[in-house]
Amino acid sequence: MPRFSVIVPVFQVQAYLPACLTSVLEQSCTDWELIAVEERSPDGRGSAADEFAARDPRVHVVRLDGHGGPGRARNAGMEHATGDYLLFLDGDDTLAPGSLQAIADRLKETAEPDVLVYDHERVHRTGERVRDRLAPLLTEEGPAPFALADRPGLLRLPPVAWNKAHRRAFVERLGLTFPPGAYEDVPWTYPLMVSADSVATLDRVCVRHRQRRHGGVPGAPGPAPFDVFAQYERVFAFLDRRPGPAERWRGPVFRRMVDHLLEIHSGLERLPRGCRAAFLRAARVHYRRFHVPGARPLPGTRLRHALVRLGSHRLYRALRAVRRTGAGVRRGAAGALCRARGAWLRLHYRVQRRLPVRADLAVFTAGEGRGYGGDPGALEAAFREHAPHVRTAWLAPAALHHTVPAGTRRLAPGTAAYWTALARAAYLVSDAGLDPRLVKRPGQVVVRCHRGAPLGHEGVDLLERPAAASRTDVAALLRDADTWDYVLSPSRPATLAWQRAYPAAYTTLEYGCPRNDRYQRATSAEVARLRESLGVAPGTTAILYAPEYRDYRRTQRLGVDLELLLRRIGPRFTVLVHAPHADAEPLPSHLAGRCLDVSGESDPGRLCLAADALVTDFSPLMFDYADLDRPVVLYADDWEAYEAARGTYFDVRAFPPGAVARGQDELADIFASGHWRGSRSAQLRRAFRERFCPYDDGAAAHRTVRRLLQGPRPPAPPVTPRPVTPASR
Repeated sequence: MPRFSVIVPVFQVQAYLPACLTSVLEQSCTDWELIAVEERSPDGRGSAADEFAARDPRVHVVRLDGHGGPGRARNAGMEHATGDYLLFLDGDDTLAPGSLQAIADRLKETAEPDVLVYDHERVHRTGERVRDRLAPLLTEEGPAPFALADRPGLLRLPPVAWNKAHRRAFVERLGLTFPPGAYEDVPWTYPLMVSADSVATLDRVCVRHRQRRHGGVPGAPGPAPFDVFAQYERVFAFLDRRPGPAERWRGPVFRRMVDHLLEIHSGLERLPRGCRAAFLRAARVHYRRFHVPGARPLPGTRLRHALVRLGSHRLYRALRAVRRTGAGVRRGAAGALCRARGAWLRLHYRVQRRLPVRADLAVFTAGEGRGYGGDPGALEAAFREHAPHVRTAWLAPAALHHTVPAGTRRLAPGTAAYWTALARAAYLVSDAGLDPRLVKRPGQVVVRCHRGAPLGHEGVDLLERPAAASRTDVAALLRDADTWDYVLSPSRPATLAWQRAYPAAYTTLEYGCPRNDRYQRATSAEVARLRESLGVAPGTTAILYAPEYRDYRRTQRLGVDLELLLRRIGPRFTVLVHAPHADAEPLPSHLAGRCLDVSGESDPGRLCLAADALVTDFSPLMFDYADLDRPVVLYADDWEAYEAARGTYFDVRAFPPGAVARGQDELADIFASGHWRGSRSAQLRRAFRERFCPYDDGAAAHRTVRRLLQGPRPPAPPVTPRPVTPASR
């Protein structure tokens, strides 16, 4: 008996069916059967399902004569199902990777509930994926399983069958089947939920539901939108047959019915425009027929419920026009106020530019919504330590002000104080460009920090790489580069690459990376605290996996099979995954504790200090991590594709920072055999550091501040960085 029976109705979905079936076959959990129910589809007669059945004995094809809608197909699938739990999937939807394993784990954790509700994403025709707005209702906090009375808000979720795992014995005992017609999920969902003795939730996207171009219910016979009235009649008939406990749910189901009817009425693609008046009249009949005394609408929906009770389409349109007019007036007033404020700020900025530049003011910022940190953060701290007479200010959104030290002034973009600082500060330091409206004045010094030594092409070098340049405004970069006075560089190769990528009249300060100064001051106690805060178990070896963004892929994925890697290298290893650009599969839930998602960490330096080794491909993080003198393993199985899409300044495989793996098995062998920290790896790392990190001795920020305040001095000699050891284990 399989754990899961996945039932897929097949009708006019041949273009999407292979992806649907593949998403099930590629699940990490293999304890399932897949039942594809063919309805004599005119676009291929199930040929795709037959091909999958021929390849995998777990795939079964059931054929029906004629088309009776998804409900009839699902009923036929249930007759052939043998699994413990029933899962339904539309033929144009897909299961997210790892979903079945996550569902299996959650079912085990919650003592085999009657129903497990999980989340979904709606995939629009543009490719955009949007998580359901009611996802917070699926929180796993609190006791589980529970009765619906403990979490009645779950009735607000979409009334569909494909966002749940149903215990087959419970469904059979309830005698529940899908009725004919469209909206067949309605008389399935509500009776199921109110009858379940035990319910659990899984706060995870398991289904990616495709939004077809034409809304409504594809393939459903008859006037599909009006079928919803018969379906709700079935729901209330079910409640009538079960007085007592089920009676308490008439009010919530009634409110949900009214909301659902209004959603259909307002949907431009679901309901033909000429049918809306008739639909609203039918909704009024249902409102009066099933109204529950005392069932008050939820706040914010009372007016809409009143319109359904009246059933006047003209009144509905009139009130909606009034609301739109009011909203337009409010938007117009807000726009006028915004324009007036913008004009005042521009005038304020022009006035401030006429006042003297303040030699005792330095302004710092880090780009892309990051808080205090990076090279600008290290330089700001160095200013406060070595030049206390210079006041410092940090530009960041108000939500990030908590990251700024207490002794530093906090400025929010778009305020008068913000423009005053940009107009009068003598020093402007950034790692992602300043406000493009900035007018640089004589006496102002702009310092540009980069976020890592370059490996992939940047700046004007991207003009020959359309795939990579599509996300970059090269002209804006060059305009910004024309304002730079100084550029910080960690090495001679980085200097040469940036001079080519950003041709402008700036001076390069080849002093090292200020952000890496803390590596030379870090202690074992500090590293131990970092590891504990990240969840690294004592006595384990932490591997930081940091893949780089791939320009040639529309969606990102993890290149390393984490489950295979951890199985091969044993329980003494923990993997920290830092992939902020990836929208690929979530980490396997059954690897919790050994595989930690740290993609949300805004300060990669903390991760570097906590890790015993780094696995990466093309990420500039390898240049920073080399300062720690800890092992680096290079894993790049798609070097040719990356080189073709973005271009590189050198072949890192020919001059690697450590061992090089060209496949999954070789990567696992490097760690299993200990080669990752062997003598050859140490030799490669030493040569890499000498070439790319010659000045990182813990004083880069001090040298930079001294140069800015006191003028040029003799260049600092190359140094040998002090090794920073991980916390004792």
